[in-house]
Amino acid sequence: MQRYLVGGAVRDALLGRQSADRDWLLVGADVEALIAAGYIAVGQDFPVFLHPQTREEHALARTERKTAPGYRGFQFHADPNVTLEQDLARRDLTINAIAQDESGALIDPHGGQRDLAARLLRHVSPAFAEDPVRILRLARFAARFADFTVADETMQLMREMVAQGEVDALVAERVWQELARGLMENKPSRMFEVLRECGALARLLPEVDRLWGVPQRADYHPEIDTGVHLMMVLDMSARLHGSLAVRFACLGHDLGKGTTPADVLPRHHGHEQRSADLVRKVCERLRVPAACRELADVVAREHGNVHRSAEFGAAAVMRLLERCDALRRPERFTDALLACECDARGRLGLSEAPYPQRERLAHALALAVAVDTASVAAQATASGLKGPALGAAIHAARAQAVAAGLSAPAA
Repeated sequence: MQRYLVGGAVRDALLGRQSADRDWLLVGADVEALIAAGYIAVGQDFPVFLHPQTREEHALARTERKTAPGYRGFQFHADPNVTLEQDLARRDLTINAIAQDESGALIDPHGGQRDLAARLLRHVSPAFAEDPVRILRLARFAARFADFTVADETMQLMREMVAQGEVDALVAERVWQELARGLMENKPSRMFEVLRECGALARLLPEVDRLWGVPQRADYHPEIDTGVHLMMVLDMSARLHGSLAVRFACLGHDLGKGTTPADVLPRHHGHEQRSADLVRKVCERLRVPAACRELADVVAREHGNVHRSAEFGAAAVMRLLERCDALRRPERFTDALLACECDARGRLGLSEAPYPQRERLAHALALAVAVDTASVAAQATASGLKGPALGAAIHAARAQAVAAGLSAPAA
């Protein structure tokens, strides 16, 4: 039995990057021998095992055969006779098809080191076209390795895959998994640019794809193009270390601009509610987790009001806080403010601009939360108030505290 380090760990070491996981490939091994040696079987679709001491993943060398459309349509074959070269030939990109033996020697039959030096994302073989998930994976790698370009022949192959309907066979859970991972990379805009270039974005996220070419008012958006703006917002969310929920909210915040009637452009009155409606449909289609879905809804509906909130008095600020459910969900509101800052700074020439709305609204929320509502309710009850009148009294007390706090001079 021979053991090889493969995939991302080898690639990242050659790039001088840290790699979180190390994956091993076993050649000349069989399932029975590994189980007898204490390895723990964890693979569902093909033989993958955890090492009994290190718990690192070890997979048997395997080949695969396409049997049906989509990424699940494969039959895998693993036995001691499958060679290292056969296993590497089934991998997606040349930079992921490099192996290292236990003496440190590299095995690179597909020119992965050459493509690393050239900063190129290139498919290993025509078998790339058999698995549509590879389009999403490549786009995600483009977001991680922002200085890499996609080989011309690989882009052409992906376009052919889209035209043949392979992308349409992807299941929602896998699309979301790859999109989520790509959103968390250093330059998420690259993922969407690659997907758009090969035509996959129009199939997977037409709500996003249609934003390119949609104009906006130059006095608010010097970059003018809505799609360009969205990419700048996404990259700002990465720069400001936004969570996945924040980055997804940034992705969905302006979807409604893609449905603005042409005769009113470049104005986009009412796009916030249209954006929220489209975000909801995207979330249903891709089965987006609740935390991402709920934050995206708040940001889509209210980002315009958050931007204008510097002009709001205490009463309007309180209404905004209540619409955002900020008093019950302060952490989510904090994330919403970060997404709004990304939107404001994701504009041409404004990446370093201050965003005082975030600090002001966070301060207003702290003032409202600090009100002793139990005491207010007790006094209101003693005065004979009940039902909705009690809620109105609490609202008034909070608004008064916000008014006093926002008008006080800075310390």
